[in-house]
Amino acid sequence: MQPDLLKFLGFQAQRHLRGALRRPGDIVNPLVFFLMVVTLFPLGLGPDPDVLADLAPGIVWVVALLSSLLVSGRLFQSDFEDGTLEQLALAPHPLALSVLAEIASHWLLSGVVLALVSPVFALMLNMPGQAIPVLMASLLLGTLCLSLFGAIGAALTVGLRRGGVLLSLLIIPLTVPVLIFGTSAVREAVLGYDPGSWLALLGALSLVGLVVAPIAAAAGLRISLEA
Repeated sequence: MQPDLLKFLGFQAQRHLRGALRRPGDIVNPLVFFLMVVTLFPLGLGPDPDVLADLAPGIVWVVALLSSLLVSGRLFQSDFEDGTLEQLALAPHPLALSVLAEIASHWLLSGVVLALVSPVFALMLNMPGQAIPVLMASLLLGTLCLSLFGAIGAALTVGLRRGGVLLSLLIIPLTVPVLIFGTSAVREAVLGYDPGSWLALLGALSLVGLVVAPIAAAAGLRISLEA
């Protein structure tokens, strides 16, 4: 990659990070949602620690998926509303690079933060200690996949006033493998088995997403701009 492209990519990432930090609600709201749902599960299922520990992998990953959907819809919204997206589409640099910078910023402030605080939620659900590092690793890889797939849906619905339902219909089928791989990795760790194969599948899915998602999202943004 040429130095000017790297500089452009770094500039876009810094711009998106600064913009996100000016809207702390986009960072805090998914965590608050996660906390509320995880707190409600023991109330609904009962305080039996064995039941909670058995269901914890599925609970954490389903809530992670839902919290990702909360913020994916606004991924390109601010750039679309202020006209920046049109300028980026006309820029000499590939639009996919700007999309990649946006996805990276979104993942750092949502997926990475969620993975870092996930041990607190795991302890609330009585998850065994040996499974917590695997939970964090699976969330780091899995939320990257969710951000990549969410970018595709956000790009296709950015010009729609009520695109939230359509976004969910587009994204949820793509995220089913992520949910299965992530839940299976944590469950294997809870049972004392090796979760390496499931983490490897998540890693492979992340690599495929890093190649395909920016290009697909850039194409979706061009379609939205022309509509």
